[in-house]
Amino acid sequence: MKRRQFLQWSGAGLMVGALGSQILRAAPLPVPHPGMAGKAMDAAWFRASRRYAELPFGRIAYVERGAGPAAVFLHGAPLNGFQWRGALERLAAHRRCIAPDLMGLGYSEVPEHQSLAAEAQAAMLASLLDSLSVESADIVASDCGSAVAQLFLARYPSRVRSLLLTNGDVEIDSPPAGVKPVIEMSRAGTLADATARWLTDTALARSTFGAAVYVRPAGLTADAIAYYVTPLVSSPLRRAQYHAFHLALDPNPLAGIEAALKQSRVPVRMVWGASDTIFKPSDADYLDHVFPQSRGVRYVPEGKLFFQEEFPEVIAEEARRLWGLA
Repeated sequence: MKRRQFLQWSGAGLMVGALGSQILRAAPLPVPHPGMAGKAMDAAWFRASRRYAELPFGRIAYVERGAGPAAVFLHGAPLNGFQWRGALERLAAHRRCIAPDLMGLGYSEVPEHQSLAAEAQAAMLASLLDSLSVESADIVASDCGSAVAQLFLARYPSRVRSLLLTNGDVEIDSPPAGVKPVIEMSRAGTLADATARWLTDTALARSTFGAAVYVRPAGLTADAIAYYVTPLVSSPLRRAQYHAFHLALDPNPLAGIEAALKQSRVPVRMVWGASDTIFKPSDADYLDHVFPQSRGVRYVPEGKLFFQEEFPEVIAEEARRLWGLA
């Protein structure tokens, strides 16, 4: 499977625009060595620590670490809460860190006819927080998880203390052009088979998916691939839900949300991988202008879509600052 068959790249090396207030252009970060992020919280730790909440939506998988005020970490696709292992390890001293798996991804188990749309994901998140006795939380989000975070804020504004948004959907760019081939593969019923091949061909996973979304695709280990991919293709139902998750991304789940976001008084910070070919730096600029309490944008020059996994220290630094701890 060639790279363009999985994702269309909308151009590499996008230049960071001059728009937006309080924009920080970060100095180049050292390129991480393969597997350097999250060594203590590896796949085995996540597997052993996984819990399930029995909700009206199904059995929702999540991992929790730390104590104190809650912070929720929302992952992208085709990932799960494991994406945030490095951030959790660094932030558990300050927050009760909760990393759920969205419905249709990861290890959450939901009924066949359960909606997997972003609105339903936001409702599920509210139910999960109720079950964990969490009234409000700081939310950190990536990719499609950013759409869920924005919808959650619009629907439950009193339950959000702050938002830290990384590369992900915005109303003017959802779904982005680079994701539409994945949606078409889902419509054709071929995405699950293509993804399953990564389980037996690590080199393929790294040269296609990995090269697109990581600075160092070699850091995508066989254990990480297995932890991400195995539940997605584990049964005919899970394969169908993997497809349904992506089909729910179109039409735009954020259509009409801007007015609600403009009313928000929640502090928001954007941390954006500037080398991402899917979500443009201008998407971060847009959010910076929409949120009245925006704390500006930090660009990570080397960062691609899932830079959070490779540079967890950046997420931890920005979260502590947004939370008033630095």
